[in-house]
Order: sequence, then structure tokens, then C-alpha cells
Amino acid sequence: MANHKSALKRIRQNKKANALNKYQHKSTRTAVKRLKGTTDQKEASELLKNVYTMIDRLVKKNIIHKNKAANQKSKLTKYVNGLG
Repeated sequence: MANHKSALKRIRQNKKANALNKYQHKSTRTAVKRLKGTTDQKEASELLKNVYTMIDRLVKKNIIHKNKAANQKSKLTKYVNGLG
């Protein structure tokens, strides 16, 4: 266990950040699943905008790699365009 005050504070901060990152990552995955379950192209294109924003936010916070985000966005765009 940490002996310094600053180390104890860092442990608390890491725990809080980890919880927030998990929440954002999980909610993004849920949004992607909801998008893939949609069969209406108009609704899917609306959801796609929100999912793009969520994915970009994960990249900005270094929760996922930028190339993974690019692959996800590409596949989701193909899916939405294939609906019509």
C-alpha cells in the first residue's frame, strides 16, 4: 500500500477515472449494438452521428486507439449505407 499522501490521492483519482472510462466505453458499445439492430436507414443515420461522436470522444481520451475507431466508423458507415 502507498505510504505517501500524493500516492494515496493518485490511487483515488485513478479509480474515479477508470470508472468513468468504463462507463463511456460500455455506453458506446451499447449504442453501436443499437445501431446494428436498426433496419430503418433514416433512423440509423441519426444514430450514426451520435455513435461517431461517442467514438471520437473515446479516442480523444485514449480509451481506444485511433485506428480502431477509424475501422469501427468505416464498418458502421458501410452498414448504414447498405440499408438503403
